[in-house]
Amino acid sequence: MHPCPRRHPVSEAARTYQHFREIFGGEPRGRPGRARVRTREVEGSEPFTPGRDPKPLGAAIDALTAQLGWTGALSQQELLSAWPEIAGEDIARHSEPIAIEGGVLQVRCESTAWATQLRMMREELIRAILERHPRAGVDTIRFQGPDAPTWKRGPRSVPGRGPRDTYG
Repeated sequence: MHPCPRRHPVSEAARTYQHFREIFGGEPRGRPGRARVRTREVEGSEPFTPGRDPKPLGAAIDALTAQLGWTGALSQQELLSAWPEIAGEDIARHSEPIAIEGGVLQVRCESTAWATQLRMMREELIRAILERHPRAGVDTIRFQGPDAPTWKRGPRSVPGRGPRDTYG
C-alpha cells in the first residue's frame, strides 16, 4: 500500500503515474505543500520553446548531407547534370562531361576540333562552374576528343610491338 494514507482511493493509473514520476524524476502532481522546482532546463523539450518548430525539408536535407559529408559529391552530380546550363546548349550538344576526379572535370568532345575550341574557353567555363557550383571542387577541365581506335584488342591484333617494329 502507498505510504501516505488518503481519504479517496487512488486509481491504478494514478499510482503508476506517480511511481514513474518518482523513478524518472520530478515531483508527482498533487502533493500538497511542495513547490515545483526545476533542476535542469532541457532546451526544446517543452511546448513553445525554441527549437520545437518543424524545420523545412530542404534545410533538414542540407543539414544531413553536410553532416554525412555528401555536399561535394552531390554538388559534383548537379554540375554534371547542369552542363547544358553552364556551357550553353550549342556546346552541350557537342560535348559531354564524363566525371570529376581529383579536381579535374573530364569532358569528352564530339571531335578534336571541338576539344581544341573548348580548351580556349577553359577559363570562362571554370568561372561559370565556380559561380554556380563552388562546392564541386573543380580546379581545371580536361577536354578530350572522341575515342580513337585501339590496336591492342580485336581479330587483327598480334602479341608483341605490332606495326611499330617494322618502322625502325
